[in-house]
Amino acid sequence: MALISAATKQQPELITNRTMASIIFRSADKSLSLAGKNALKEFIIRLFKKEKHTLGSVTYVFCSDEYLLQINRDFLQHDYYTDIITFGLSGKGEPIEAEIYISIDRVKDNAANLGVSFTNEVCRVIFHGALHLCGYKDKRKSEIATMRAKEDQYLRLYQKQVS
Repeated sequence: MALISAATKQQPELITNRTMASIIFRSADKSLSLAGKNALKEFIIRLFKKEKHTLGSVTYVFCSDEYLLQINRDFLQHDYYTDIITFGLSGKGEPIEAEIYISIDRVKDNAANLGVSFTNEVCRVIFHGALHLCGYKDKRKSEIATMRAKEDQYLRLYQKQVS
């Protein structure tokens, strides 16, 4: 069962014989205000192709700091705010199925602190979650550097596409 079902008390979506990759944007207790959501979803699908990973379905769930803090406590036993939590739900060798939770509050704060637009920061965080699903890590210094370089690469490509 997908985590969104438990977290939002919604009935799980049972999907069988999925033949198309999909990116889904959902709101928990905060919604994402962003122009060009369909273009962004298509770009994320292309990101997985460029990284040579088969995509099944990834659901991005946009929420508040408090909502994501509770998920962090319940599922990861961490008691701190974060901007993103990625849950891979597929087995090795299977198309990627996942849920990615993003705190809109944290993204807004990060954008202000970094001096970048909300759109830039939310796209960076969205790509960050996808890159985790492609196997990129960010615990060690070298991993963080690689992750940032990949985020920047995909931000540039996306900005070029939508300009």
